[in-house]
Amino acid sequence: MKFLPYLLSCFFILSSLFSVGYAQSAKYEEDARFIRKIYDEAMTQSQAYEWLRSLTKDIGARLGGSPQAAAAVEYTRQMLDTMALDSVYLQECMVPHWVRGEKEVVRVVNSFKMGSVDLDALSLGNSIGTGPKGVTAPVVEVKSLDELEALGREKVEGKIVFFNRPMDPRQMNTFAAYGGAVDQRALGASRASKLGAVAALVRSMTNGLDDIPHTGGLMYEEGVMPIPGLGISTLDAELLSSLVAAEEVRVYIRNTSQMMSPKLSYNVIGEIKGSTKPEEIILVGGHLDSWDVGEGAHDDGSGCVQSMEVLRLLKALGYQPKRTLRCVLFMNEENGLAGGRAYQVASDAAGEYHMAAIESDHGGFTPRGFTADGDASIFTKKFRKVNKWLPLLEPYGLRLAKGGSGADINGLKSQKGLLFGLEPDTQRYFDYHHTAADVLEVVNKRELDSGAAAMAALVYLLDKYGLD
Repeated sequence: MKFLPYLLSCFFILSSLFSVGYAQSAKYEEDARFIRKIYDEAMTQSQAYEWLRSLTKDIGARLGGSPQAAAAVEYTRQMLDTMALDSVYLQECMVPHWVRGEKEVVRVVNSFKMGSVDLDALSLGNSIGTGPKGVTAPVVEVKSLDELEALGREKVEGKIVFFNRPMDPRQMNTFAAYGGAVDQRALGASRASKLGAVAALVRSMTNGLDDIPHTGGLMYEEGVMPIPGLGISTLDAELLSSLVAAEEVRVYIRNTSQMMSPKLSYNVIGEIKGSTKPEEIILVGGHLDSWDVGEGAHDDGSGCVQSMEVLRLLKALGYQPKRTLRCVLFMNEENGLAGGRAYQVASDAAGEYHMAAIESDHGGFTPRGFTADGDASIFTKKFRKVNKWLPLLEPYGLRLAKGGSGADINGLKSQKGLLFGLEPDTQRYFDYHHTAADVLEVVNKRELDSGAAAMAALVYLLDKYGLD
């Protein structure tokens, strides 16, 4: 009787294949059985969660250029080394080195309604500091960069600009909602500086209403005087907005963050050479760095350990790939993309061809499928072939859709393979993204392991059948 659940599972998978016309093809029955083995191994023997425990609890936050990032490089290199892969190596990249400094202070001062009120805040990544004395100025609230421009210098000069556009809760795709709001975080400080502002405050990028501030990168435009940029929690954004509507509000800001000299760091790479088509590469990866608050569990420790687990799974099952399988743990996705760029430059210089690449950088939640991208000249033909494998993936709740892939692999599009992004359920992702709350305890082991199994299943199919 102990084999009954396994037999029923195989029957369900094989039945679904038969229903869509695979009944006469023995090769797809073999694929269904092997994918079942991938999931069985992942759900019972996965090492991903323990690797993640070490990354988060023993090492912690891993911002590029930090000692913790260096420790993460060495730890993951050692773990890949235990798998008896064909090669494990480091790839150099120079990364920006930004330090947060002392705890930030953002304080409403002398409000008629509330007196002095401290707001929960974090400096945005790459922000300069105010200096030790801080800065105090009136606040002007805007909902968009266009609204800021419409105010003009007369109403902005000498003030703190408060960007308060929420993520759109009507968007069921939370990444679309994030994309619709994040321009104010990335560009707000520079746009405000052009009009004479002394600092920028930005509503945190989340649909939640809570007291957890989010960090995240900002970009200074060349030739524009940099001013401090800080994120405040959504509850405090609501409070500040209500005060600004009722009276002139002055805010005191003090932060001591600064950019240091760039540092040498590394991408961590492990691979299994293909037996018959080693020149065709299938990449799986995530980014090893994380922001300096929290533990970088969902963003993107999960993606890294899932990618490592893909190679472990296929090795454990004795699978001999035709194509080269490569796990890449990228450095400095969060505030520079130095690792992704270094990898692309080296790959192009070597004349490599990435037939496919899969990035996991949307958290370790329940996998729902994959989004795919590629050069327009090849996408339709290659994606059509991948869609033929849907009956093998659907029993595990997986779908395929056109969409983005990942920031670190996007540059490989010019090699004209297919790029994929693992698509988990992301409704909770922005509760933790870029915050102190992104810790091991908010990652579910079963969901994490399911994502690794999903990636391994797609890698298996890509390797066995190719895309030509």
